[in-house]
Amino acid sequence: MNIEMDTKLLQAMPGIKLGINYYTKITVSESPQMLKGRLQLFQEQLFFELEDKSVTDFPGIQEWRTVWKALGADPNRYRHSTEALMRRVKKQNYMTPFHSAVDLNTFFSLQHVIPAGIYDFEKIVGDINVSTGTDTDGYDGLNGRFNSLHNILLLKDGFSPFGSPFVDSVRTAVTEETTEALHIFFIRPSMDATEALALTTACGNMFTSISGGEVCSYVLHEGQTSIIVN
Repeated sequence: MNIEMDTKLLQAMPGIKLGINYYTKITVSESPQMLKGRLQLFQEQLFFELEDKSVTDFPGIQEWRTVWKALGADPNRYRHSTEALMRRVKKQNYMTPFHSAVDLNTFFSLQHVIPAGIYDFEKIVGDINVSTGTDTDGYDGLNGRFNSLHNILLLKDGFSPFGSPFVDSVRTAVTEETTEALHIFFIRPSMDATEALALTTACGNMFTSISGGEVCSYVLHEGQTSIIVN
């Protein structure tokens, strides 16, 4: 599988980077108590931190709002997934455990203040293009409704779009049957490629420490716009 970043996306936002973990031989199941407790505690700590500051005071939130504007989207109307998570935490509407893959994805997104998505590798059709959505791009999302992706960064395979920093699709959702997955981290543009790879690798190591299996880590950026995953 080839994963390639569109040149027009890089022209609009030169610093854009994607961390990519390819997992094989993983086991997705109910999260261990350690992960459940860590996710709950982290949200409680964030809640107290958010009592004295705004969600948009976090640099990661602000940077992705800037990306939205650079691509032509309204960050107030289409909040990226991490901002949406943070606003839930601020209201004490905490995320409840789902399964190990989703819970880890939520934890990483909150910990690093960046959008992240995890996708069942076997449900992806052909190669992946990372680009900006047109007025015809959209899908049925995990939020229970159809989502337009016009002017929003997206992941598109040979069939249709399936992921974005906004909301992910139902089609490629990870389940407890998943054994291979792609984990995408929408890195802050200000972070350099070396830091981005370190973050992606650390998340991959934590993921496989809980879900087993093996991981290969990559970063897409202006200096490396495509990779082959197999």
